[in-house]
Amino acid sequence: MTTPKLATMTARRPTLAVVEVTRSRPDRPAYHAKVQTLNATVVDAGTAEGWTVVRLAAADLDPAALLDLTDSADALVIVGGEDIDPRFYGGQAGYEGETTHFSDADEGQIALVQRAADRGTPVLGICRGLQIINVALGGDLVQHLDDGIHRNVGVPIDEILSTHDVALSATSTLAAALGDTRISVQSAHHQSVGRLGAGLTPVATAPDGLVEAVEHDTLPITGVQWHPEAPDAPATQLPLLLASLYRAVTAQTQATELARAA
Repeated sequence: MTTPKLATMTARRPTLAVVEVTRSRPDRPAYHAKVQTLNATVVDAGTAEGWTVVRLAAADLDPAALLDLTDSADALVIVGGEDIDPRFYGGQAGYEGETTHFSDADEGQIALVQRAADRGTPVLGICRGLQIINVALGGDLVQHLDDGIHRNVGVPIDEILSTHDVALSATSTLAAALGDTRISVQSAHHQSVGRLGAGLTPVATAPDGLVEAVEHDTLPITGVQWHPEAPDAPATQLPLLLASLYRAVTAQTQATELARAA
Protein backbone atom coordinates (compact mmCIF):
# COMPACT_ATOMS: atom_id res chain seq x y z
CA MET A 1 0.00 0.00 0.00
CA THR A 2 1.35 3.44 -0.90
CA THR A 3 1.26 6.01 1.89
CA PRO A 4 0.20 9.45 0.61
CA LYS A 5 2.36 12.44 1.42
CA LEU A 6 0.95 14.57 4.17
CA ALA A 7 0.75 17.55 1.83
CA THR A 8 -2.11 15.84 0.03
CA MET A 9 -4.19 15.64 3.20
CA THR A 10 -7.08 17.91 4.07
CA ALA A 11 -5.80 21.43 4.78
CA ARG A 12 -8.62 22.43 7.14
CA ARG A 13 -7.46 20.20 9.97
CA PRO A 14 -3.90 20.19 11.30
CA THR A 15 -1.98 17.07 10.41
CA LEU A 16 -0.73 14.76 13.12
CA ALA A 17 1.85 12.11 12.23
CA VAL A 18 1.68 9.13 14.61
CA VAL A 19 4.97 7.30 14.18
CA GLU A 20 5.35 3.77 15.50
CA VAL A 21 8.18 1.26 15.23
CA THR A 22 6.80 -1.39 12.85
CA ARG A 23 3.53 -2.84 11.57
CA SER A 24 4.93 -6.40 11.54
CA ARG A 25 6.18 -8.63 14.37
CA PRO A 26 5.42 -12.18 13.17
CA ASP A 27 7.68 -13.69 15.83
CA ARG A 28 5.86 -11.97 18.74
CA PRO A 29 2.13 -11.96 17.96
CA ALA A 30 0.89 -11.27 21.50
CA TYR A 31 3.24 -8.33 22.01
CA HIS A 32 2.45 -7.00 18.55
CA ALA A 33 -1.30 -7.18 19.17
CA LYS A 34 -0.88 -5.19 22.40
CA VAL A 35 1.23 -2.51 20.74
CA GLN A 36 -1.16 -2.23 17.82
CA THR A 37 -4.09 -1.73 20.17
CA LEU A 38 -2.27 1.08 21.98
CA ASN A 39 -1.18 2.76 18.76
CA ALA A 40 -4.66 2.55 17.25
CA THR A 41 -6.00 4.27 20.35
CA VAL A 42 -3.68 7.22 19.72
CA VAL A 43 -4.84 7.43 16.10
CA ASP A 44 -8.51 7.30 17.08
CA ALA A 45 -8.06 9.91 19.82
CA GLY A 46 -6.21 12.22 17.45
CA THR A 47 -9.01 12.00 14.92
CA ALA A 48 -11.58 12.69 17.64
CA GLU A 49 -9.58 15.73 18.78
CA GLY A 50 -9.75 17.34 15.34
CA TRP A 51 -6.57 16.20 13.60
CA THR A 52 -6.00 14.64 10.22
CA VAL A 53 -3.99 11.65 11.41
CA VAL A 54 -1.41 9.78 9.36
CA ARG A 55 0.04 6.62 10.88
CA LEU A 56 3.53 5.58 9.79
CA ALA A 57 5.86 2.74 10.79
CA ALA A 58 9.48 3.90 10.92
CA ALA A 59 11.06 0.45 10.47
CA ASP A 60 8.98 -0.18 7.36
CA LEU A 61 10.41 2.92 5.61
CA ASP A 62 13.95 4.11 5.16
CA PRO A 63 14.73 7.23 7.22
CA ALA A 64 14.71 9.51 4.16
CA ALA A 65 11.24 8.30 3.17
CA LEU A 66 9.97 8.82 6.71
CA LEU A 67 11.24 12.40 6.69
CA ASP A 68 9.71 12.98 3.28
CA LEU A 69 6.30 11.64 4.25
CA THR A 70 6.18 13.77 7.41
CA ASP A 71 7.59 16.93 5.85
CA SER A 72 4.33 18.87 6.15
CA ALA A 73 3.16 17.42 9.46
CA ASP A 74 1.97 20.04 11.94
CA ALA A 75 2.83 17.84 14.94
CA LEU A 76 4.27 14.43 15.78
CA VAL A 77 3.46 11.70 18.26
CA ILE A 78 6.17 9.07 18.64
CA VAL A 79 4.70 6.03 20.35
CA GLY A 80 6.04 3.01 22.23
CA GLY A 81 7.86 -0.14 21.23
CA GLU A 82 11.21 -1.88 21.46
CA ASP A 83 14.45 -0.66 23.06
CA ILE A 84 16.54 1.84 21.13
CA ASP A 85 19.75 0.39 19.69
CA PRO A 86 22.43 1.41 22.24
CA ARG A 87 24.81 2.55 19.51
CA PHE A 88 22.66 5.67 19.16
CA TYR A 89 23.46 6.81 22.70
CA GLY A 90 26.90 5.31 23.28
CA GLY A 91 25.63 2.32 25.27
CA GLN A 92 26.76 -1.29 25.27
CA ALA A 93 24.84 -4.23 23.82
CA GLY A 94 24.13 -7.33 25.87
CA TYR A 95 22.45 -5.57 28.79
CA GLU A 96 19.85 -7.23 30.99
CA GLY A 97 16.39 -7.36 29.45
CA GLU A 98 17.61 -6.32 25.98
CA THR A 99 14.89 -6.53 23.33
CA THR A 100 14.92 -6.72 19.56
CA HIS A 101 16.27 -3.54 17.98
CA PHE A 102 14.91 -1.83 14.87
CA SER A 103 17.84 0.40 13.97
CA ASP A 104 16.15 1.92 10.92
CA ALA A 105 13.23 2.96 13.10
CA ASP A 106 15.60 4.45 15.66
CA GLU A 107 17.48 6.39 12.99
CA GLY A 108 14.29 7.66 11.36
CA GLN A 109 12.59 8.70 14.59
CA ILE A 110 15.74 10.40 15.90
CA ALA A 111 15.96 12.36 12.65
CA LEU A 112 12.30 13.36 13.01
CA VAL A 113 12.87 14.79 16.48
CA GLN A 114 16.00 16.62 15.40
CA ARG A 115 14.17 18.19 12.46
CA ALA A 116 11.22 19.07 14.70
CA ALA A 117 13.62 20.81 17.09
CA ASP A 118 15.10 22.80 14.20
CA ARG A 119 11.65 23.81 12.93
CA GLY A 120 9.83 24.21 16.24
CA THR A 121 7.35 21.46 15.33
CA PRO A 122 5.36 20.25 18.38
CA VAL A 123 6.21 16.71 19.50
CA LEU A 124 4.73 14.32 22.05
CA GLY A 125 6.74 11.22 22.90
CA ILE A 126 5.09 8.27 24.65
CA CYS A 127 7.24 5.71 26.52
CA ARG A 128 9.90 4.80 23.90
CA GLY A 129 8.97 8.14 22.33
CA LEU A 130 10.28 9.98 25.37
CA GLN A 131 13.50 8.00 25.12
CA ILE A 132 13.81 8.81 21.40
CA ILE A 133 13.46 12.52 22.24
CA ASN A 134 16.17 12.28 24.87
CA VAL A 135 18.59 10.38 22.63
CA ALA A 136 17.89 12.65 19.65
CA LEU A 137 18.89 15.67 21.75
CA GLY A 138 22.12 14.08 22.96
CA GLY A 139 21.02 12.25 26.10
CA ASP A 140 21.40 8.62 27.06
CA LEU A 141 19.41 5.89 28.78
CA VAL A 142 19.48 3.78 31.91
CA GLN A 143 19.51 0.42 30.15
CA HIS A 144 17.71 -1.69 32.73
CA LEU A 145 15.65 -1.01 35.82
CA ASP A 146 15.34 -3.44 38.68
CA ASP A 147 11.86 -4.87 39.06
CA GLY A 148 9.69 -2.28 40.75
CA ILE A 149 6.64 -0.18 40.11
CA HIS A 150 7.17 0.53 36.40
CA ARG A 151 5.96 -2.74 34.92
CA ASN A 152 4.50 -6.03 36.04
CA VAL A 153 6.96 -8.90 35.61
CA GLY A 154 6.22 -12.55 34.83
CA VAL A 155 2.65 -11.93 33.67
CA PRO A 156 0.88 -12.23 30.30
CA ILE A 157 1.38 -9.23 28.03
CA ASP A 158 -2.16 -7.97 28.68
CA GLU A 159 -1.26 -7.63 32.38
CA ILE A 160 2.15 -5.98 32.00
CA LEU A 161 0.98 -2.40 32.57
CA SER A 162 1.52 -1.22 36.14
CA THR A 163 -0.48 1.52 37.86
CA HIS A 164 1.37 4.10 39.94
CA ASP A 165 1.29 7.78 40.85
CA VAL A 166 3.34 10.54 39.25
CA ALA A 167 4.10 13.96 40.71
CA LEU A 168 4.23 16.81 38.18
CA SER A 169 6.10 20.10 38.45
CA ALA A 170 3.52 22.77 39.23
CA THR A 171 5.07 25.16 36.71
CA SER A 172 5.19 22.67 33.85
CA THR A 173 3.17 22.76 30.65
CA LEU A 174 2.32 19.14 31.40
CA ALA A 175 0.66 19.99 34.73
CA ALA A 176 -1.27 22.78 33.03
CA ALA A 177 -2.39 20.40 30.29
CA LEU A 178 -3.54 17.69 32.71
CA GLY A 179 -4.98 20.08 35.28
CA ASP A 180 -3.21 18.57 38.29
CA THR A 181 0.20 18.01 39.87
CA ARG A 182 -0.46 14.43 40.97
CA ILE A 183 -1.88 11.87 38.59
CA SER A 184 -2.23 8.11 38.21
CA VAL A 185 -0.54 6.51 35.22
CA GLN A 186 -0.10 3.18 33.46
CA SER A 187 3.47 2.20 32.56
CA ALA A 188 5.41 -0.78 31.23
CA HIS A 189 9.11 0.00 30.75
CA HIS A 190 12.46 -1.40 31.82
CA GLN A 191 14.55 1.57 30.69
CA SER A 192 14.50 5.27 31.52
CA VAL A 193 16.20 8.54 30.67
CA GLY A 194 19.73 8.86 32.02
CA ARG A 195 21.75 11.94 31.07
CA LEU A 196 19.25 14.50 29.81
CA GLY A 197 19.39 15.74 26.24
CA ALA A 198 20.13 19.39 25.46
CA GLY A 199 17.35 21.72 26.59
CA LEU A 200 15.32 19.06 28.39
CA THR A 201 14.05 19.46 31.95
CA PRO A 202 12.49 16.70 34.08
CA VAL A 203 8.92 17.70 34.99
CA ALA A 204 7.51 14.53 36.54
CA THR A 205 8.73 11.83 38.90
CA ALA A 206 7.48 8.47 40.14
CA PRO A 207 7.39 7.59 43.87
CA ASP A 208 10.85 6.01 43.52
CA GLY A 209 12.27 9.24 42.08
CA LEU A 210 12.51 8.04 38.49
CA VAL A 211 12.01 10.72 35.83
CA GLU A 212 8.60 10.14 34.27
CA ALA A 213 8.35 13.12 31.90
CA VAL A 214 10.50 15.79 30.28
CA GLU A 215 9.84 19.08 28.52
CA HIS A 216 12.08 21.21 26.38
CA ASP A 217 12.94 24.59 27.86
CA THR A 218 12.07 26.59 24.75
CA LEU A 219 10.46 24.23 22.24
CA PRO A 220 7.03 22.50 22.21
CA ILE A 221 8.55 19.06 22.86
CA THR A 222 7.22 16.84 25.65
CA GLY A 223 7.86 13.21 26.52
CA VAL A 224 6.00 11.01 29.00
CA GLN A 225 7.31 7.65 30.14
CA TRP A 226 3.85 6.25 30.79
CA HIS A 227 1.03 5.15 28.47
CA PRO A 228 -1.88 7.62 28.44
CA GLU A 229 -3.39 5.49 25.65
CA ALA A 230 -3.62 2.37 27.82
CA PRO A 231 -7.13 0.95 28.32
CA ASP A 232 -6.98 1.44 32.11
CA ALA A 233 -5.41 4.91 32.00
CA PRO A 234 -7.65 7.80 33.09
CA ALA A 235 -10.00 8.43 30.18
CA THR A 236 -9.17 12.14 29.85
CA GLN A 237 -5.38 11.80 29.94
CA LEU A 238 -4.66 11.19 26.25
CA PRO A 239 -7.26 13.71 24.97
CA LEU A 240 -5.80 16.38 27.27
CA LEU A 241 -2.27 15.72 26.02
CA LEU A 242 -3.41 15.88 22.41
CA ALA A 243 -5.36 19.07 23.12
CA SER A 244 -2.17 20.62 24.50
CA LEU A 245 -0.33 19.55 21.34
CA TYR A 246 -3.13 21.13 19.27
CA ARG A 247 -2.75 24.41 21.18
CA ALA A 248 0.99 24.37 20.50
CA VAL A 249 0.30 24.05 16.76
CA THR A 250 -2.21 26.90 16.91
CA ALA A 251 0.25 29.13 18.78
CA GLN A 252 2.98 28.35 16.29
CA THR A 253 0.69 29.11 13.34
CA GLN A 254 -0.37 32.43 14.85
CA ALA A 255 3.24 33.39 15.53
CA THR A 256 4.19 32.58 11.94
CA GLU A 257 1.31 34.65 10.58
CA LEU A 258 2.22 37.61 12.78
CA ALA A 259 5.83 37.42 11.65
CA ARG A 260 4.77 37.42 8.02
CA ALA A 261 2.48 40.40 8.58
CA ALA A 262 5.14 42.45 10.36
